[in-house]
Amino acid sequence: MTLAESARGGPLAPADEPPAHRARLVVLSVLAGAALAALWSFHFVDSVIGDNVANTLLGHDAKGTAITGVVAGAVFAFVSGLAGTFTACNVAAFGAVVPLVREGASWRDRLGATLRPLGRLAIGMVVVSGLYGAVGALLGERLPQLSTATVGNGLPVRLIQASVVFGVIGLVFVWLGLAALRLVPDPLAGLERRFPGARLVVLGALVGGFLIGRPFPLFHKLFTYAAQTHNPLYGAAVFVLQSLGNIVVMAVLFTLLTLAGRGRFARWLVAEPSRLVTVTAAAFLVAGAFTVIYWDVRLPAMFGYGWYPTVPW
Repeated sequence: MTLAESARGGPLAPADEPPAHRARLVVLSVLAGAALAALWSFHFVDSVIGDNVANTLLGHDAKGTAITGVVAGAVFAFVSGLAGTFTACNVAAFGAVVPLVREGASWRDRLGATLRPLGRLAIGMVVVSGLYGAVGALLGERLPQLSTATVGNGLPVRLIQASVVFGVIGLVFVWLGLAALRLVPDPLAGLERRFPGARLVVLGALVGGFLIGRPFPLFHKLFTYAAQTHNPLYGAAVFVLQSLGNIVVMAVLFTLLTLAGRGRFARWLVAEPSRLVTVTAAAFLVAGAFTVIYWDVRLPAMFGYGWYPTVPW
């Protein structure tokens, strides 16, 4: 079963063939990801959007106010996850799940057909984020993510972890995009044949993996507090809440698109041969290229390792 099959939720139809100009699609998608990496303003999304959202929902300065107690930490976890929806880590997730929108005869059918794949996505995400939260609470400052050390030209060790983790995830997205176009073997085909829906669980695990090395300041504050508790169950719980907060906006948008559009977007995806494959592949390629270039080319360039064009805002 290919990526297009998984996105639709049923068998691949003969019309679902790759587009004729696959090489052009790959080049344009990578260029789009590269342009997004150049245009992306981490200050705007982290501080202007993220901090303001968190401050408004919490009713106080999210960065400056200490977390007092396990309940406050749980609330902070969900709110900071919601505030970090549009960070550079999560932009990839939005593009990668575009084809999850479903069609159906009634709004109940469409809602159910959309929530099921989102549920599978959440399973993979919760497992990874929960395990990492438990490990983080136990190891604490022994993890590079909580280290204050720097190397070379002042490059923080925690950003090196981010660069490695997101680089790997980005490359996986790129490979899945190429697999959708049948340019490379699909690594999840065998797993999907044995366990239908497993592809979405794996994709959710990749989204959950964004927490492994994530440098978002509010998440760093949460991680520091969780590590101080030395309680793996609490660490797992707040990391799961952080991840769920990350995808709330995405889930609501896809649900509204399904219900308000009365399945029109889903029908548009399958109205022409190769359209679903094209959209799926482009989403993965753009998201993957952006992730790799932003974290493994632009980030090192900010500390004098190479060069990458950026917009000064």
